[in-house]
Amino acid sequence: MSDPAKLLDERMVSWPGGARCAVMLTFDFDAETLWLARDPENARRPGVLSLGTYGALRGVPAILRLLAEYGVPATFFTPGWTIEKYPDRIHAILEGGHEIAHHGYLHERVDPDKPDAERESILRGLESFDKVIGQRPVGYRSPAGETTPTLIGLLHEHGILYDSSLMADVVPYRHRLDDGTPGPVELPWHWGCDDAPYMMFALQAWRPQFTNQQVFENWRDEFDTIYEWGGLFNLVMHPQFIGRPMRLPLLRRIIEHIRSKPGVWFATGRTVAAEWAARNE
Repeated sequence: MSDPAKLLDERMVSWPGGARCAVMLTFDFDAETLWLARDPENARRPGVLSLGTYGALRGVPAILRLLAEYGVPATFFTPGWTIEKYPDRIHAILEGGHEIAHHGYLHERVDPDKPDAERESILRGLESFDKVIGQRPVGYRSPAGETTPTLIGLLHEHGILYDSSLMADVVPYRHRLDDGTPGPVELPWHWGCDDAPYMMFALQAWRPQFTNQQVFENWRDEFDTIYEWGGLFNLVMHPQFIGRPMRLPLLRRIIEHIRSKPGVWFATGRTVAAEWAARNE
């Protein structure tokens, strides 16, 4: 019988500076795309769209101030539509030392039966990077965590270093393309470490919102265990949710808890993927 402790030791990864655990603070900067993609008729519903507008107008600046206070970097996965509509926010994120990564064009949920639509979403998103930022992204996260069998090949084709769409592990791993050659690095996440399931509300789908204490306990317990395992804690948040006045103290609290542990390395997705590959492959 396998020794669980031995198996765990075999999965430990090497992080820079002898760090025990890597931490990614990530924000899916959807703005209004989350609602436009779900129902084009929402373009005629300013009240619905205002949920996303808040994220751009108030959420992002508040988050940037908090990140600057603690001196920690973050990755903002951003649809091309958002990049085009809010270039001032995009440049503020970059000026703060953070990363902008690919998140589709209009937060479209992909359909395995429509590979051309998936390709178009990725290409249009890349065009937005070219127009507004002047450089290509190296990371990608699929909208709503939906992927297709062709996604990894598409990302590799366009020079994407890493993906953060899958949930198969708590440490990075390398994708293999159909011909066996190396593909992008995967930086895994999980719904339990995403603020949307706890905070998102819509009249079309009533559900209770969790208190900050409940969310903090879930995130704390996940982080503490990943810390013991020596893995990657990939926290997924949205400016329209975590950027609300009542939720910002939660972001502050989880950052302070993480920082209370010795040997924690905060980094962007770009840096995590590059360092993992250099040290563990």
